[in-house]
Amino acid sequence: MGVRNTVAWNAMVTCYVQNGDITLARKLFDAMPSRDVSSWNTMLTGYCHSQLMEEARNLFERMPERNGVSWTVMISGYLLIEQHGRAWDMFHTMLCEGMTPEQPNLVSVLSAVRHLGKPGILESIHVLVHKTGFERDVVVGTAVLNGYTKDVNMLDSAVKFFEGMTTRNEYTWSTIIAALSQAGRIDDAFAVYQRDPVKSVPSRTSMLTGLARYGRIDDAKILFDQIHEPNVVSWNAMITGYMQNEMVDEAEDLFNRMPFRNTISWAGMIAGYARNGRSEQALVSLQALHRKGMLPSLSSLTSSFFACSNIEALETGKQVHSLAVKAGCQFNSYVCNALITLYGKYRNIGSVRQIFDRTTVKDTVSYNSFMSALVQNNLFDEARDVFNNMPSPDVVSWTTIISACAQADQGNEAVEIFRSMLHERELPNPPILTILLGLSGNLGAPQLGQQIHTIAIKLGMDSGLVVANALVSMYFKCSSADSLKVFDSMEERDIFTWNTIITGYAQHGLGREAIRMYQLMVSAGVLPNEVTFVGLLHACSHSGLVDEGHQFFKSMSSDYGLTPLLEHYACMVDLLGRAGDVQGAEHFIYDMPIEPDSVIWSALLGACKIHKNVEIGRRAAEKLFSIEPSNAGNYVMLSNIYSSQGMWDEVAKVRKLMKERGVNKDPGCSWMQIKNKMHSFVTGDEEHEQIQNIYATLWELYTLLKATGYVPDTDFVLHDIDEEQKESSLLYHSEKLAVAYGILVTPKGMPIQIMKNLRICGDCHTFIKFVSSVTKREIDVRDGNRFHHFRNGSCSCVSDGADPMELHVYDFKGPGVALSMYNSDEFIRPFAESSMDMALSKKLSLYLSTKNTILKKYDDRSPQYIFRLSHTNMPLQDRINGRTLCDCDSIVACEVCSFGLSMLNLVSPATTSDGVAT
Repeated sequence: MGVRNTVAWNAMVTCYVQNGDITLARKLFDAMPSRDVSSWNTMLTGYCHSQLMEEARNLFERMPERNGVSWTVMISGYLLIEQHGRAWDMFHTMLCEGMTPEQPNLVSVLSAVRHLGKPGILESIHVLVHKTGFERDVVVGTAVLNGYTKDVNMLDSAVKFFEGMTTRNEYTWSTIIAALSQAGRIDDAFAVYQRDPVKSVPSRTSMLTGLARYGRIDDAKILFDQIHEPNVVSWNAMITGYMQNEMVDEAEDLFNRMPFRNTISWAGMIAGYARNGRSEQALVSLQALHRKGMLPSLSSLTSSFFACSNIEALETGKQVHSLAVKAGCQFNSYVCNALITLYGKYRNIGSVRQIFDRTTVKDTVSYNSFMSALVQNNLFDEARDVFNNMPSPDVVSWTTIISACAQADQGNEAVEIFRSMLHERELPNPPILTILLGLSGNLGAPQLGQQIHTIAIKLGMDSGLVVANALVSMYFKCSSADSLKVFDSMEERDIFTWNTIITGYAQHGLGREAIRMYQLMVSAGVLPNEVTFVGLLHACSHSGLVDEGHQFFKSMSSDYGLTPLLEHYACMVDLLGRAGDVQGAEHFIYDMPIEPDSVIWSALLGACKIHKNVEIGRRAAEKLFSIEPSNAGNYVMLSNIYSSQGMWDEVAKVRKLMKERGVNKDPGCSWMQIKNKMHSFVTGDEEHEQIQNIYATLWELYTLLKATGYVPDTDFVLHDIDEEQKESSLLYHSEKLAVAYGILVTPKGMPIQIMKNLRICGDCHTFIKFVSSVTKREIDVRDGNRFHHFRNGSCSCVSDGADPMELHVYDFKGPGVALSMYNSDEFIRPFAESSMDMALSKKLSLYLSTKNTILKKYDDRSPQYIFRLSHTNMPLQDRINGRTLCDCDSIVACEVCSFGLSMLNLVSPATTSDGVAT
């Protein structure tokens, strides 16, 4: 055999490269006695085709001589692995080294620039094309046109460039037609199509696709029928059009009439089935394709994975995965992304990680899919790490990680990420704004919500239905009247809008307003759904509207054909229980047609706590202990019932049961926003930076309130300790600390808004009533159940869940003043009667107080009443006209009258007819 020359060596290297044996190709390349530029380019091509760009770059740097082909190969190699920035850098370096651009590298770099999204670079290359005379080259000109059509904002520039082209081919026409169609400018696209002298297959396909995508399927069919012998591409475009317009039967008919089908035809049917909710048919079509000996396309595989996710067919998904391996595309980014989504849904996180790590080219969608899978599996910290390592996150990435933080109750982190997003000049989308508005409402952070609202206005997104609904909800949760302003300004409202405002009124205890909104909704032609009635029943429950609640419960089935769900039954139990009909609530549960859940029994237990019903409360608690034995709230409520009756042995048994079952009481936590910063407090907090000042302010409040009639309600202490210790333990509840901090750091008279994770205790409720009166502050507390609006010593809620009871007791005749307070408990009847007898027999004016009983056992509104009395001494003096006011309650005489009425010498001791000195 003669001596091999360089051409022969090059041919052998080319053979190995074409067969994909890059290792032997390199050995042969290294053994060559001499190499020319073609030798280097061949080896360079092998590395680039094998996506070994680091090796290719090292070889490129060692080349003794480079030509235009060398640069084109490197640029194309970076394009292959979608590193468009490096492709542009390579072209730029080529120019800096004095190389004159050629058609191939111009076309390659223009393809890269299309993906960079940098109009300035595209325009500079356009200038270069013009200067070098390549503008008349139809291939380069079409590549420039492609670059302009990539950005919808540059579409007018694309049309202008197209009109200036002296030479056009079929791809030039199809490119501009497709661009105009994709932008929704169908009429403009059709006008260009009419001018196309050839009306080639690509042009027809682009026009057909555009017409179908925007719902003009009849026009698309006319165009299709005008084609004398449509090829497979036209058939495929029409099938895709039918599927996109949910015309599945028509697509099937066309598919069955096709004279020839290729893999794209099958892909169109499989994708169409999956997109139109016919996942089983999509998988049947994939099987049929496989039986015909055809390998599925990437689209068919990804659509099949999507179908498997929809119908929870994991095993079928694994079979499709095997098919992807057989087709040799298991490492393709589209396939890997679909697999990550599939396995992530079924919590197969090991496979998810494995697939992501093996993905050859990780694009933004790969990272997003991986993050979503991690979030689905509650791996929030790992998702955050993936996000932090992303080379170029898009708006979907930001949405995913912000949503993850919200799901993980990491509201502050979500806000910080959002601020970073704005710093990176990435504009938020409506989902991100909706998530953040929801966080603002849940955190009770109106200032943050207002900032998000401002951003939505600037971006023109505030009027969108989803964002507007989120705004209404957020402002309601933050006790802001702006909720109604947003609602009134909405041009469009859906059922979610109405449900939001009905529920909002319900949470604020404004039952009548909730009903009024319901009536407006019905009159607007919007039919209520199950959520609507949950809001209405909740509103009736918290406003004591028992009759109305019964009517709505009946109406949902009789008028709207809606079957009551557990949530509705729970509301009815709550309605009856709060109104005092605890026994009726229990009977209602036993008469239910469905098995009651923990929410229903919890509603009954809560009613027993309000009305001190031990027996029914014990039965409800036993049900709850069996359904959810780890829920500490149930044990605490039962303990409250026992402690209110002084049944400390029973309290001890409950505490022992909790200890045996390893149940720990959920710690109470309250928080508030001050100057864009969230401040949180727990009972007995010692961590806050101003805790000493908070305690000092709290003690000042406590001392002042005690002097004005506040008496701690020690029934809410679950330990059998002396009264002083009980009062001390009540003082440092988290909501009291929050109130004290609000008074400490905010200007005088400024409203205070507080959030609490659990229900506010009765003593804190009374305490904050007094604070609102003494400080002249509006205080809003949103607890785990509802809103409490404290104004001038009153709360918006009705303490027992029912309307205040008004009874006609006695018409007082003659001069003087008659004051009375009603209490229905039999225990105080002898005391009240003997006191009244004494006053009448002595012909004295009477102030009869049962405050010691009322305050401690029955009615937490009495301290507010007594406080008002002690501050109305001057009008009383004018009206009593010197008559003696007898106080038949020594506690009142000591704590209230000595503060107010005794200053006027209106108090004297008396002895009741039963011989009890007071």
